Amino acid sequence: MIKVEKMVSKIDSNSFSYIKKEDAAWKVDAAGVYYKDLNDALRNIVGQGAKEIELQHVFGQRYIGTDLGNDVKLTIFGTPGNDLGAFMNGPKIIVNGNAQDGCGNTMNEGELIIYGRTGDLTGHSMRGGKIFVRDDVGYRVGIHMKEYKKKKPTIVIGGSAQDFLGEYMAGGIILVLGLNLKKGDCCKARFVGTGMHGGVIYERDKILKCAKGTRLMNIGKRDKILIESLVQEYCNNFNVDSKKIMNSKFYKIVPISKRPYGQLYSH
Repeated sequence: MIKVEKMVSKIDSNSFSYIKKEDAAWKVDAAGVYYKDLNDALRNIVGQGAKEIELQHVFGQRYIGTDLGNDVKLTIFGTPGNDLGAFMNGPKIIVNGNAQDGCGNTMNEGELIIYGRTGDLTGHSMRGGKIFVRDDVGYRVGIHMKEYKKKKPTIVIGGSAQDFLGEYMAGGIILVLGLNLKKGDCCKARFVGTGMHGGVIYERDKILKCAKGTRLMNIGKRDKILIESLVQEYCNNFNVDSKKIMNSKFYKIVPISKRPYGQLYSH
């Protein structure tokens, strides 16, 4: 049984009871609910015109927000499971806690805001939209990120990252702020940008060590404008002072070649 509250009338559908709360706003108790049932209920609610959904007691349910294409705000209390927002095409998802692996997998449009950390493969094959992570991220974040026409996927990381950040990156933007690092410390991530052949990774205060096949450069005026905009969004989301962050120096990591492994397959 899943509890969904919405105060005006009551609708019964199979094993679900929907109790209306107020216009276009819903509250869902996900405690003990199987992930497939939960996601079916979310699609049902969105299909009825929901604009705001609050999910309570989330505990590891996978694929929340997957393939949702509507203009809806989803606020999660708890820890969602793997592939949060996979193939997402427009919604805004706010997680009051940590997220597990694969959030934003092949995300096409929309926004993920994580008030905590995320696991591995955040933004895997992401091709549009934005992901803001307040704290740290796991391994292989931004792997296979790509741009499509006017879409430019973006990941902003408030803390630090693990190995293979931006691996095989073909497009998009990754910004690592390292706000949890002490002055002079570096992020422990190895092989940053391995196989990278497009896009850009921005870092604050040289906290990343880039892999062979990439180069570290000073930022230009356009880069600074972009970074300022993303930092302001990050700070607005998490109530952080942007002036303190922007007093730092920023650098960018870019690929040397669009065919980093070309020589492996040619004579």
